[in-house]
Amino acid sequence: MNTQRKDPGNKIVPSFSWADIDTVLLDMDGTLLDKHFDDYFWEQYVPEHYSLLHDIPVEQARQELLARYRSVENTLDWTDLDYWSRELGLDIPELKLRINHLIGVHPYVVEFLEFCLRRRKRLYLVTNAHPRTLCIKLEKTSIGPWFDRIVCAEEVGLAKEVPAFWQRLEKMLGYDPARTLLADDTEKVLDSARSYGMGLLIFVARPSSRQRVRYSARYPSIDYFKELIPKQGDRV
Repeated sequence: MNTQRKDPGNKIVPSFSWADIDTVLLDMDGTLLDKHFDDYFWEQYVPEHYSLLHDIPVEQARQELLARYRSVENTLDWTDLDYWSRELGLDIPELKLRINHLIGVHPYVVEFLEFCLRRRKRLYLVTNAHPRTLCIKLEKTSIGPWFDRIVCAEEVGLAKEVPAFWQRLEKMLGYDPARTLLADDTEKVLDSARSYGMGLLIFVARPSSRQRVRYSARYPSIDYFKELIPKQGDRV
């Protein structure tokens, strides 16, 4: 389905026909939404409050928390706000609400969602985010109504980094993996989807507006979703 070619910047450029795609699966944080909010929240804002709670320097708090984050990466605990509230002694949902002004949608996301609907593609938001995080972000961004269904990993019972996640998701949604496009900003997620047999995998190389673009060496990459919207005269 996908013919890989590299542009002069060593970026693997997506090349496929939309006629071969029935279903579009989209990640949320870093893919549709600017990951700057999450990076700032977990790496700066939470350590600041943790340092006040324990009367330790912010940098010491940051290093301690980064180690604790890494210990549960690729599991449901990593995104579980109740877990972190218990573990850290902080009201994590309340802290998120205090800085929700930093939550934002990436450029060209709405245009891409409109394009998918015009082409009558089945459109699903599939996220590792905790349901309480999802509620905060959907209320702030109003992107929820674009989707046929929104699925949290907690509902599936596994994180997206686990290949069995996609088998369970297929049973829930009834899509054909060979005719499905998945876009995500995490290569481990794309790796698990590839091992499961997902048809077309797209790496989002600009998850945060404050970080450098990083293209995948293994997957077709995009900076913005406008790159997946055919221009006049393109093969669709």
